[in-house]
Amino acid sequence: MTNLLLIAPTCDGEDVGEAWVAHQWAQRLAERHDVTLLTYHKRGAKPAAQQLSGLKVVEWTEPPLVGRAERLNSMLKPAYVPFYWRARSWIRAALASGQRFDLVHQPVPVAMRYPSPAAGLGIPMVIGPVGGGLSSPATFSADEDSTPWFVALRGLDQYRRRWDPLLRNTYRSADCVLGIADYVRDQLADIPLRRFEVMSETGLDMIPEPIQRSGRTGPVRLLFVGRLVRTKGVRDVVRAMSMLRDLNVELDVVGEGPERGACEHLIENLHLGQRVMLHGWKSKAAVSEFYRRADMFVFPSYREPGGNVAYEAMGFSLSLIVVDRGGPGSATTNECAIKLPVTTPDALAYDIAAAVRTLVTDEPLRLKMGAAAHTHVSKTGLWSAKLDRVDTIYAEIMRANASKTESSTQGSAMARA
Repeated sequence: MTNLLLIAPTCDGEDVGEAWVAHQWAQRLAERHDVTLLTYHKRGAKPAAQQLSGLKVVEWTEPPLVGRAERLNSMLKPAYVPFYWRARSWIRAALASGQRFDLVHQPVPVAMRYPSPAAGLGIPMVIGPVGGGLSSPATFSADEDSTPWFVALRGLDQYRRRWDPLLRNTYRSADCVLGIADYVRDQLADIPLRRFEVMSETGLDMIPEPIQRSGRTGPVRLLFVGRLVRTKGVRDVVRAMSMLRDLNVELDVVGEGPERGACEHLIENLHLGQRVMLHGWKSKAAVSEFYRRADMFVFPSYREPGGNVAYEAMGFSLSLIVVDRGGPGSATTNECAIKLPVTTPDALAYDIAAAVRTLVTDEPLRLKMGAAAHTHVSKTGLWSAKLDRVDTIYAEIMRANASKTESSTQGSAMARA
């Protein structure tokens, strides 16, 4: 069993986003390893020590005032600065007192703008899964919704990765960097990495048994699940549906967001009210029923960092249509998904329509890809499979570190002789 130091600021199973992701990692790693968790909690939130069992929790309270603007706080994490210095001081003191850790793993923050407090302290280190930082293609940015001023600060990330010595040292010194998709490797290309592996930031607890869809009658049901914002590509799917009037296919859109008004207007103008249904937000149980009822899944997000929604769809044995950019492209294979290039909105709508036509008119191919999707996600998307892979990475790093230590000791002994 590995003596593991887990660094996970904002670890809260009752929250959403990265706090929830961190809780998933802490909970599951504690079932396999001897874990010491360094974290902090928001004021008024339930401390991680009261939510987690089977591990040691070292926890601080979020400084006052930093959590006032929730979206700004979520993106920029001003509390990370004091957390960094507190955690780094704690690690130094622990090592000085004789505590030893086989490995340190920092799974969050996902964004690649935060140096690790454990970097350079002599403990083998795994960072990630990290990701984000994707920009919209120039041809799409013109019709995107306006965003708060501070979102533009994401553009500084590339310069920080190039010039920030603390950040660069974190990735250069890490024994393994986990990236949520292949594009992360490209974003870190100017930093010499010791090892890079692709892995999603979270996973599925379980997936349904393979779903058999052969013999179904009625319209072929195309499904989209996600927040209705421009970057997810819902507008492009609706436009694609206008090119498929000769096919018996209907589109279900599950999700809510600022793009809904634009989609409703487009559906009305294109006279698609009988073939495109906007269902709004639905509970997790209701979404599962939409997955079961669907025949194929479309998610043409052109700025999607992770692939979690693709894993969900694959779990329900659905063939997929995704953009070959970011997380969904990395999460899927050509055996289970049609991957589309992204150039212009007009081209994307046309490519979606062509892909839908292929799968609607070729049922054997659609069923074959759905079966391949279920097989693929069972090997890559389940927490059990992910943790088996993480354990292998841990073991390989510790063996390599032990070999280097042994070689160094032998070299010193020979020098003294």
